[in-house]
Amino acid sequence: MLSVKQELLTALAGELERLQPGAGARAAFENPKVAAHGDFACTAAMQLAKPLKANPRQLGEQLRDALAATPAFARWTDAIEIAGPGFLNIRLKPEAKQQVVREVLEQGERYGWQPARADKVIVEFVSANPTGPLHVGHGRQAAIGDAISHLYATQGWQVHREFYYNDAGVQIDTLTRSTQLRAQGLKPGDAGWPEAAYNGDYIQDIADAYLARATVHADDRAFTASGEVQDEGGVRQFAVAYLRAEQDKDLQAFHLKFDEYYLESSLYERGHVEDTVRRLVASGHTYEQDGALWLRTTDFGDDKDRVMRKSDGTYTYFLPDVAYHTQKFQRGYGRAVNIQGTDHHGTIARVRAGLQAVDLGIPQGYPDYVLHTMVRVVKGGEEVKISKRAGSYVTLRDLIEWTSRDAVRFFLLSRKPDTEYTFDVDLAVAQNNDNPVYYVQYAHARICSVLRGWREDYDVAALRGVDLSALQGPQAQALMLLLARYPEMLTAAAAGNAPHDVTFYLRELAASYHSYYDAERILVDDEAVKQARLALVAATAQVLHNGLAVLGVSAPARM
Repeated sequence: MLSVKQELLTALAGELERLQPGAGARAAFENPKVAAHGDFACTAAMQLAKPLKANPRQLGEQLRDALAATPAFARWTDAIEIAGPGFLNIRLKPEAKQQVVREVLEQGERYGWQPARADKVIVEFVSANPTGPLHVGHGRQAAIGDAISHLYATQGWQVHREFYYNDAGVQIDTLTRSTQLRAQGLKPGDAGWPEAAYNGDYIQDIADAYLARATVHADDRAFTASGEVQDEGGVRQFAVAYLRAEQDKDLQAFHLKFDEYYLESSLYERGHVEDTVRRLVASGHTYEQDGALWLRTTDFGDDKDRVMRKSDGTYTYFLPDVAYHTQKFQRGYGRAVNIQGTDHHGTIARVRAGLQAVDLGIPQGYPDYVLHTMVRVVKGGEEVKISKRAGSYVTLRDLIEWTSRDAVRFFLLSRKPDTEYTFDVDLAVAQNNDNPVYYVQYAHARICSVLRGWREDYDVAALRGVDLSALQGPQAQALMLLLARYPEMLTAAAAGNAPHDVTFYLRELAASYHSYYDAERILVDDEAVKQARLALVAATAQVLHNGLAVLGVSAPARM
């Protein structure tokens, strides 16, 4: 049906161009809000009425008659109706809708994908400092970032997944001191235990492993402990490596792997921070006041100027942030997407202002930000706030162990990132239609069961060339229209950094399939009808599989 839609759009563009030169480039169809109004809607007559000084309804009638005379509309449409002040409601012939079944079965896992392109996008997410296990907020970042990465891949982008963390600073000092004290036999509540220390049981686990001279391996580092309690540097390196390895276990449980771990310390070691300072000073947008170096970010829309270098000579967090994002651009990533908590909202304007001030031709609005709220966890009707592993919050691995990787991913993607979300553990393990991931996966498994009922060793390729003319019923046609929407849904979700749109679509597709299954028996005696219906449900299973893959969720064949 994509080819059908393109034929119709080309015909529409030609007629709009005749009405007004340049209008053809804006040819577009909309999806009617009410299915009974038709399959496509066109508002071109109302948009052109004012510049052409014409009555929109009369212009709509003129456009309708012109379109009806084109070969594409004559072949693929049943009717073009005028509604209201000039809407065109277009009704497709059943054979036009049936084309999507062939397209899905022929393209398989690539259905909905766009051709490869040279554009590169870097998606930075999770970016947790190595001071503790990953919490459910990191889990939401992981789900969102990975799904956005998949979405860009479907649109042909070259995608780079990056994890950035601060491997120095106050938090790492606190981690080091907390581990040393545990290794010395102190614990939370004892005299001399610092109020700011980390209290989770995982700190004792690090201390025990350090005393045992253990070797730990993480994706980006490995380190062997000396066992010497007074070796502060050794404790620091071991604790960071240990927690990076623990975070890797969370990420592995989530089936998530990063292309690169980027260290804040490398920005200093490689001279990127100093180079950024030189560029900013040279740009003329800096000044000194009270012994500190300031950047005039108000020149670029920020609400106030920002300190870059404090009076004691140390840099604020703002400066390495600018240096880091400058590096993203200089590494060839024309688009950058940051997945962060809503507490980072205040950094957006200042980072973008700093990137404009370095005067490297970085586009305004670079990088894109997707901000998410934290997640409440409810179990047994009560909110869960404490984890034995972490001490003060529920970890990502807790959530996966209580439910499943698929449930955690789907649930954390089922709302817009900036909306509050309550993760209901009991719902996530329920095997009923109230559980959205179960509902979608069950639709896929149900189709696989039907296909096995046809042939235990079924091969979908055998259905690619079957006669589809029997697919005439309203539920079948509604299902085919929904299958045809999948590619444009992917494109829009990628453009809007909106993976939740995929979950909405999959739930709608599952509901449409269940309605079709209830309306028409598939394994009927009439061979032609059976083959057509099998092709439709096989195409539906393929799109469910493809959409779930974008979310990083499995599509089980049996449940």
